[in-house]
Amino acid sequence: MIRKTWAALNRRTGTLSPPSRWAWAADIALAVAMVASTLNSGYHHADIGVEPESHGPFFGVDHVIAVGPRDIFWAVMTALPLALRRRYPLSAFWMVFGATMALDGSVLSSNFTAVFTFMSCLIAAYSAAIFSPYRVAMIYSLAFGSVLLAVRRSSEIPSIKQSFAPFLLLIPIVLGANAIAKWRQRVHDLEEEQEASMLRAVEQERARIAAELHDVVSHNVSVMVVQAGAARKVLDTSPDLARQALLAVEESGRAAMAELRHVMGLLTMTSQGGDPAATADLAPQPGLDQIPALVERIRGGGVRVDLTVEGEAVPLPSGLDLAAYRVVQEALTNAVKHAVGALIRVTLDYSPQRLKVDVVDTGGTASASAATGNGRGLAGLRQRLAVYGGTLSAGPRLTGGYMVSAVIPLGESR
Repeated sequence: MIRKTWAALNRRTGTLSPPSRWAWAADIALAVAMVASTLNSGYHHADIGVEPESHGPFFGVDHVIAVGPRDIFWAVMTALPLALRRRYPLSAFWMVFGATMALDGSVLSSNFTAVFTFMSCLIAAYSAAIFSPYRVAMIYSLAFGSVLLAVRRSSEIPSIKQSFAPFLLLIPIVLGANAIAKWRQRVHDLEEEQEASMLRAVEQERARIAAELHDVVSHNVSVMVVQAGAARKVLDTSPDLARQALLAVEESGRAAMAELRHVMGLLTMTSQGGDPAATADLAPQPGLDQIPALVERIRGGGVRVDLTVEGEAVPLPSGLDLAAYRVVQEALTNAVKHAVGALIRVTLDYSPQRLKVDVVDTGGTASASAATGNGRGLAGLRQRLAVYGGTLSAGPRLTGGYMVSAVIPLGESR
């Protein structure tokens, strides 16, 4: 019970922005003014056998000695913590309130001094209500302080003449208006922060969809170009081979359209809030189980591709499965464009701790449609794998050719 209560009191339900230099200066000036006013009122109205008029309007040395350092300390602490009222609002309230309680019964405690100490308590309570991010603790603190003052009914609460009552009514009105303005500003800030967060989410979603479109279009279009080129070369001499290549082009086009419909369906659901059930005709996200079909489409274009699966294949989460598929797809796309005539080896190596995906080619010549890439495909793959703790390495081999290797941990995903 005690632990739950402490956790509720210590829970932050708001934010506390650091005060500006102007706010620090204003709070320090307020604290100094309240300290001086409290001490000066006690100086003029404390009955300690010393005539204050003989020393002017401020404290004299003999007066300080007569009052005592303890009373001076508590009088100062009733207002000095106001300098921290924006940075540590709840702590400042308790220091001011505690010092006011401790000053009760002191030679400096009089009705005139109580006016300033009570004002310090009001300012500290107002600051706690406005600035403290610990809303639950603030409510309990203010309630406890109010009850304690009402029960004691001692010199902390000053007696006010009837002629000053209308002016005192202005205090809650001003404080209430200021509080309402502060809350409105806070609501406005929260709305702006929420809007900025939504914009960031939209940008991230756009980047994700752009990566999906890059993977879909670049791979399938590259394969279709290679297959169409192979069909053109053998169209006159081997019509059957040309027909097979054109069928492979058609199959690649259908696969590209299916994946494009899926990606655009995600975009529609994101932007228009569509029901996923309304897009049931979309094909599911590809995974490692579709790697053999992907390899067959590549082979249909006349590219030599070997597929090897080592270890026992295990089912993977959909996101991880898609990421591994995209590694093979991107590596095959790059090999088809930049290593014409090469032998490409795809290896899926399963172990209890990790999945290793290797795509290696023996080297070849760049196709006519190949261009210097910007590395966006591999960079996107690294980001995909990093989400699951995986790594991606890519670069030329010492013996010739190019290698793309990905290592994906499986310990937490199985």
